[in-house]
Amino acid sequence: MRLLRQALRPQGRPGRPAGGISQSTGAAFRIRKSAPISGGMTSTDPRSLLYRQLTPEDAQALAAETLSACEDGELYMQLIASEAFGFDDGRLKTADYSRDAGFGLRGVSGEMTGFAHANEISASAIRRAGETLRLLDPASGARPPAPRHNNRHLYTDASPLDLVPFAEKVKLLETIDATARARDPRVSQVSASLAASWSVVEIVRPDGFVATDVRPLVRLNISIVAESNGRRETGSFGMGGRWLYDDLFKPENWNEGIDTALAQALVNLESVEAPAGEMTVLLGPGWPGVILHEAVGHGLEGDFNRKGTSAFAGRIGERVGAPGVTVVDDGSILSRRGSLSIDDEGTPTQETVLIEDGILRGYMQDRLNARLMGVEATGNGRRESYAHAPMPRMTNTFMKAGNDDPAELLSRVKNGIYAKSFGGGQVDIVSGKFVFSCTEAYKVENGRIGAPIKGATLIGDGPSVLTRVSGIGNDLELDRGVGVCGKGGQSVPAGVGQPTLLIDGITVGGTA
Repeated sequence: MRLLRQALRPQGRPGRPAGGISQSTGAAFRIRKSAPISGGMTSTDPRSLLYRQLTPEDAQALAAETLSACEDGELYMQLIASEAFGFDDGRLKTADYSRDAGFGLRGVSGEMTGFAHANEISASAIRRAGETLRLLDPASGARPPAPRHNNRHLYTDASPLDLVPFAEKVKLLETIDATARARDPRVSQVSASLAASWSVVEIVRPDGFVATDVRPLVRLNISIVAESNGRRETGSFGMGGRWLYDDLFKPENWNEGIDTALAQALVNLESVEAPAGEMTVLLGPGWPGVILHEAVGHGLEGDFNRKGTSAFAGRIGERVGAPGVTVVDDGSILSRRGSLSIDDEGTPTQETVLIEDGILRGYMQDRLNARLMGVEATGNGRRESYAHAPMPRMTNTFMKAGNDDPAELLSRVKNGIYAKSFGGGQVDIVSGKFVFSCTEAYKVENGRIGAPIKGATLIGDGPSVLTRVSGIGNDLELDRGVGVCGKGGQSVPAGVGQPTLLIDGITVGGTA
């Protein structure tokens, strides 16, 4: 059995950040330019940045020509500019800038997909890519209808990269570093990073459908190492979304980041060995929803269920969670990190109810899997870039609030743990089994939060953990905008969230 390692992690942790941003600890400054793009990035019409070597009319004619024998498919054109700054050891360690443009041409017939891409948006390159699609069987059925057009706009068209000078970005990181070090004498190390991307996407179908989306994305991460009596512990904070740099530069926000990261590091300095065994677990609101993302979310994506490899396959209408458990995926929330005005096939995003009051209602679908399963696409067809074919992926996945007072839920815990924040984890899609590590957690005895614990892991399986939910708080929170979801070798921005949750009987792997 192949174990699928699919992690949603806070940016700033090891791994490749979203948006194609590459960070290196070696170079002081470097510029990478992957495609020949003339002119500046600022334009009154972002679409014009895609049409340097052909016209919109050419693109429509080429899509019709190359995809004429396919059942479905699209020409996906993209320009993306991204930057990343890393401040560490009291100095600027990295300053990366990259700019890239290209297209992906995908044709679909039945269950077969043909895909080719290039980092040159020209008629000759698109025609060469179209030769790949000749390997597909000719379409045998009626073509599915094009996505409905969408006038909803969830974020600004402006580029965050252009609006703040280089020196001001570096100055912000210097200020964060100095302020954090001055806040407590136990601070021994500070790392801060700032990143942004701006992407222009145009989707052209052979039936004449054209959709455009302009996508900003920003992120700030702060990591603090505190040291006392020879012991070193780390705390972290991150925030971001599909907006400009403005909020990241507000002192109240980056000061909150310093306070949060420092508090977590100092708490962990006092942590004791984690207990082990099956016990009651109280999950905090917000980022702990990552456990929902992994344990349940991937198992509710259409491809795994069409193929019958998910623990939730064939269970529509069955009870898979306790009463009150309602889980949705919603890519239409204004300015959220995981949100998209349209997905990467041109389908408008929406709120998709996956589990309602404990009953499984549906799956997240791209166009291919929706067609083969006889249902509607849900706006979950996503890809990392023009160099990747789309697949069904989560956007912002969270459990809706209940009616319980979080303090009352705590009072019910006689012997267990309170998990406030998580790090990495993994899940086996077939069985739904998961393992998660806690980065901030506490013992709970007789309804009171006790000593912080170190090294706790939660072990269970998605289909059964939802049935053990015995309390759902009224304090729904979404994460602060730092999630990166990996699947099939592709990474995309994603969001998670949940209210405070009381779960009876999760296995805790400890160090005690």
